[in-house]
Amino acid sequence: MASEEVEYRCFVGGLAWATTDQSLGDAFSQYGEILESKIINDRETGRSRGFGFVTFRDEHHVEHMTWLELTDASIF
Repeated sequence: MASEEVEYRCFVGGLAWATTDQSLGDAFSQYGEILESKIINDRETGRSRGFGFVTFRDEHHVEHMTWLELTDASIF
């Protein structure tokens, strides 16, 4: 039986429309190693829906996050 790696994914809401996968990952990289950062886009328009997800390698990085600013939008 193969062991699966555990990932720690955080929902991030209230993002500015200009936020990209890269800028989201860059903003959260100060808290630990990022496996993935993904902005969710509308299927029809391709425009950001204003939220996304950040996946960290370790749980303790998620627990130590605090408020920060990203392109004029508060995110947690």
